[in-house]
Amino acid sequence: QVQLVESGGGLVQAGGSLRLSCAASGSIFSINVMGWFRQPPGKQREWVASIGRGGSTRYGESVKGRFTISRDNTKNTMYLQMNSLKPEDTAVYSCNTAPAFNSPWSLDWGQGTQVTVSS
Repeated sequence: QVQLVESGGGLVQAGGSLRLSCAASGSIFSINVMGWFRQPPGKQREWVASIGRGGSTRYGESVKGRFTISRDNTKNTMYLQMNSLKPEDTAVYSCNTAPAFNSPWSLDWGQGTQVTVSS
């Protein structure tokens, strides 16, 4: 089982930046792909971006060019640098893990971190 703890959320004005972190612990040897998800108010959770152990990345269309996903395997931590934030980026951001790209995501979710972008 993997434990995930997200941090770095907050309130920011449109056009601003935030950097989120996701720290993993527990059965970290099983982690290959890590990913960010978000759940806007009143909407379903959606995938944001993923990164493989070797650094390969994938992004959702709505964040491509604005968000950058990265990870530090020595610290078992993943990051999401969010630039040019928009009010529609407001959501609870959570992280998850998977054995490979296109594999099902784990049932183990972190508690999430709130990101609020004001207009």
